[in-house]
Amino acid sequence: MKTMKAYTIPFVGLKVGKHHFDYQIDNAFFLDFEYDEFNAVDVKTQLLFEKKTTLLELSFEAEGTVNVNCDVTNEPFNLYIKDTFKLVVKFGDDYNNDNEEILIVPHGEYQINVAQYIYELIILALPAKKTHPGIEDGTLKSEILDKLKELSPEMDENIEKTSEDIDPRWNTLKKLLTDK
Repeated sequence: MKTMKAYTIPFVGLKVGKHHFDYQIDNAFFLDFEYDEFNAVDVKTQLLFEKKTTLLELSFEAEGTVNVNCDVTNEPFNLYIKDTFKLVVKFGDDYNNDNEEILIVPHGEYQINVAQYIYELIILALPAKKTHPGIEDGTLKSEILDKLKELSPEMDENIEKTSEDIDPRWNTLKKLLTDK
Protein backbone atom coordinates (compact mmCIF):
# COMPACT_ATOMS: atom_id res chain seq x y z
CA MET A 1 0.00 0.00 0.00
CA LYS A 2 3.04 2.25 -0.09
CA THR A 3 2.24 3.22 -3.68
CA MET A 4 -1.19 4.48 -2.58
CA LYS A 5 0.45 7.61 -1.14
CA ALA A 6 0.55 9.03 -4.68
CA TYR A 7 -3.26 9.06 -4.67
CA THR A 8 -3.59 11.05 -1.44
CA ILE A 9 -4.51 14.69 -1.97
CA PRO A 10 -3.90 17.07 0.95
CA PHE A 11 -6.71 19.52 0.22
CA VAL A 12 -6.03 21.82 3.19
CA GLY A 13 -3.02 23.33 1.42
CA LEU A 14 -4.89 23.89 -1.85
CA LYS A 15 -6.37 27.24 -2.79
CA VAL A 16 -10.07 27.58 -3.50
CA GLY A 17 -10.58 26.79 -7.18
CA LYS A 18 -9.90 24.05 -9.73
CA HIS A 19 -6.88 21.75 -9.65
CA HIS A 20 -5.89 18.99 -12.10
CA PHE A 21 -4.32 15.67 -11.20
CA ASP A 22 -3.24 13.06 -13.77
CA TYR A 23 -2.60 9.42 -12.98
CA GLN A 24 -1.21 6.71 -15.24
CA ILE A 25 -2.69 3.41 -14.09
CA ASP A 26 -0.88 0.10 -14.70
CA ASN A 27 -0.83 -3.44 -13.28
CA ALA A 28 0.99 -2.39 -10.10
CA PHE A 29 -2.01 -0.27 -9.11
CA PHE A 30 -4.35 -3.28 -9.24
CA LEU A 31 -1.89 -5.55 -7.42
CA ASP A 32 -2.28 -3.30 -4.38
CA PHE A 33 -5.99 -4.13 -4.48
CA GLU A 34 -5.19 -7.83 -5.02
CA TYR A 35 -7.07 -7.76 -8.33
CA ASP A 36 -5.40 -9.89 -10.98
CA GLU A 37 -8.03 -10.20 -13.72
CA PHE A 38 -6.08 -7.97 -16.11
CA ASN A 39 -3.13 -9.15 -18.20
CA ALA A 40 -1.99 -5.56 -18.78
CA VAL A 41 -3.38 -2.12 -17.98
CA ASP A 42 -2.74 1.22 -19.66
CA VAL A 43 -5.35 3.70 -18.45
CA LYS A 44 -4.92 7.44 -18.05
CA THR A 45 -7.06 8.91 -15.32
CA GLN A 46 -7.67 12.62 -15.01
CA LEU A 47 -9.07 14.21 -11.89
CA LEU A 48 -10.54 17.69 -11.83
CA PHE A 49 -10.49 18.64 -8.15
CA GLU A 50 -12.53 21.73 -7.37
CA LYS A 51 -12.16 23.12 -3.89
CA LYS A 52 -15.00 25.33 -2.69
CA THR A 53 -15.40 26.99 0.68
CA THR A 54 -17.79 24.37 2.10
CA LEU A 55 -17.23 21.27 -0.07
CA LEU A 56 -15.05 19.54 -2.65
CA GLU A 57 -16.11 18.41 -6.11
CA LEU A 58 -14.14 15.63 -7.77
CA SER A 59 -14.65 14.71 -11.44
CA PHE A 60 -12.84 11.56 -12.57
CA GLU A 61 -12.30 10.56 -16.20
CA ALA A 62 -10.61 7.31 -17.19
CA GLU A 63 -9.61 6.34 -20.72
CA GLY A 64 -7.33 3.62 -22.02
CA THR A 65 -7.00 -0.08 -22.65
CA VAL A 66 -6.98 -3.15 -20.47
CA ASN A 67 -5.82 -6.52 -21.75
CA VAL A 68 -8.34 -9.13 -20.61
CA ASN A 69 -9.25 -12.68 -21.52
CA CYS A 70 -12.36 -13.26 -23.60
CA ASP A 71 -15.23 -14.83 -21.65
CA VAL A 72 -16.03 -17.14 -24.57
CA THR A 73 -12.63 -18.32 -25.86
CA ASN A 74 -10.23 -17.20 -23.10
CA GLU A 75 -8.13 -15.47 -25.79
CA PRO A 76 -6.43 -12.28 -24.54
CA PHE A 77 -7.36 -9.00 -26.24
CA ASN A 78 -7.14 -5.26 -25.62
CA LEU A 79 -10.41 -3.76 -24.45
CA TYR A 80 -10.86 0.00 -24.79
CA ILE A 81 -12.57 1.65 -21.82
CA LYS A 82 -13.76 5.17 -21.17
CA ASP A 83 -15.82 6.31 -18.21
CA THR A 84 -16.48 9.26 -15.91
CA PHE A 85 -17.50 9.64 -12.27
CA LYS A 86 -18.40 12.62 -10.10
CA LEU A 87 -18.01 12.76 -6.34
CA VAL A 88 -18.98 15.50 -3.89
CA VAL A 89 -17.10 15.60 -0.58
CA LYS A 90 -18.91 17.36 2.26
CA PHE A 91 -17.83 17.92 5.83
CA GLY A 92 -19.83 16.59 8.78
CA ASP A 93 -19.55 15.11 12.25
CA ASP A 94 -18.82 11.52 11.20
CA TYR A 95 -17.39 9.70 8.18
CA ASN A 96 -20.19 8.46 5.90
CA ASN A 97 -19.88 6.87 2.47
CA ASP A 98 -23.37 5.35 2.21
CA ASN A 99 -24.21 7.42 -0.86
CA GLU A 100 -22.03 6.59 -3.88
CA GLU A 101 -21.97 10.19 -5.13
CA ILE A 102 -21.58 12.00 -1.80
CA LEU A 103 -18.82 11.38 0.72
CA ILE A 104 -19.02 12.95 4.16
CA VAL A 105 -15.72 13.32 6.02
CA PRO A 106 -15.19 14.64 9.57
CA HIS A 107 -14.41 18.35 9.95
CA GLY A 108 -10.82 17.66 11.07
CA GLU A 109 -9.80 15.83 7.87
CA TYR A 110 -7.09 17.46 5.80
CA GLN A 111 -6.56 14.91 2.98
CA ILE A 112 -8.44 12.43 0.82
CA ASN A 113 -7.21 9.27 -0.92
CA VAL A 114 -8.77 8.80 -4.36
CA ALA A 115 -7.28 5.37 -5.17
CA GLN A 116 -10.47 3.46 -4.30
CA TYR A 117 -12.54 5.69 -6.58
CA ILE A 118 -10.12 5.25 -9.49
CA TYR A 119 -10.15 1.48 -8.93
CA GLU A 120 -13.95 1.34 -8.95
CA LEU A 121 -14.18 3.63 -11.97
CA ILE A 122 -12.00 1.33 -14.07
CA ILE A 123 -13.59 -1.90 -12.86
CA LEU A 124 -17.11 -0.60 -13.47
CA ALA A 125 -16.16 0.61 -16.96
CA LEU A 126 -15.76 -3.02 -18.06
CA PRO A 127 -18.71 -4.68 -19.78
CA ALA A 128 -20.42 -7.57 -18.01
CA LYS A 129 -19.37 -9.94 -20.78
CA LYS A 130 -15.97 -9.41 -22.36
CA THR A 131 -16.09 -10.73 -25.93
CA HIS A 132 -13.14 -10.75 -28.30
CA PRO A 133 -13.81 -8.45 -31.28
CA GLY A 134 -12.79 -11.28 -33.59
CA ILE A 135 -15.79 -13.30 -32.44
CA GLU A 136 -18.20 -10.48 -33.22
CA ASP A 137 -16.91 -9.91 -36.75
CA GLY A 138 -16.10 -13.59 -37.42
CA THR A 139 -12.36 -13.18 -38.03
CA LEU A 140 -11.10 -15.03 -34.93
CA LYS A 141 -10.00 -18.58 -35.64
CA SER A 142 -9.67 -20.65 -32.49
CA GLU A 143 -9.83 -24.30 -31.49
CA ILE A 144 -12.25 -23.37 -28.72
CA LEU A 145 -14.66 -21.70 -31.18
CA ASP A 146 -14.50 -24.72 -33.48
CA LYS A 147 -15.29 -27.02 -30.57
CA LEU A 148 -18.17 -24.79 -29.42
CA LYS A 149 -19.69 -24.87 -32.92
CA GLU A 150 -19.26 -28.64 -33.06
CA LEU A 151 -20.99 -29.18 -29.72
CA SER A 152 -23.79 -26.63 -30.11
CA PRO A 153 -27.25 -28.02 -30.85
CA GLU A 154 -28.25 -27.33 -34.43
CA MET A 155 -31.74 -26.85 -35.78
CA ASP A 156 -32.48 -29.02 -38.78
CA GLU A 157 -33.48 -26.58 -41.49
CA ASN A 158 -35.19 -29.31 -43.50
CA ILE A 159 -37.92 -29.78 -40.92
CA GLU A 160 -40.90 -27.60 -41.66
CA LYS A 161 -43.91 -27.25 -39.44
CA THR A 162 -47.01 -28.43 -41.20
CA SER A 163 -50.51 -27.28 -40.39
CA GLU A 164 -51.06 -30.67 -38.73
CA ASP A 165 -48.31 -29.92 -36.19
CA ILE A 166 -49.94 -26.66 -35.11
CA ASP A 167 -52.52 -26.79 -32.35
CA PRO A 168 -55.93 -25.91 -33.88
CA ARG A 169 -56.71 -23.55 -30.97
CA TRP A 170 -54.03 -21.19 -32.32
CA ASN A 171 -55.86 -20.94 -35.62
CA THR A 172 -58.95 -19.71 -33.78
CA LEU A 173 -56.85 -17.11 -31.97
CA LYS A 174 -55.26 -15.99 -35.24
CA LYS A 175 -58.73 -15.18 -36.55
CA LEU A 176 -59.00 -12.52 -33.83
CA LEU A 177 -56.11 -10.65 -35.45
CA THR A 178 -57.81 -10.48 -38.82
CA ASP A 179 -61.39 -9.85 -37.59
CA LYS A 180 -62.34 -6.21 -37.36
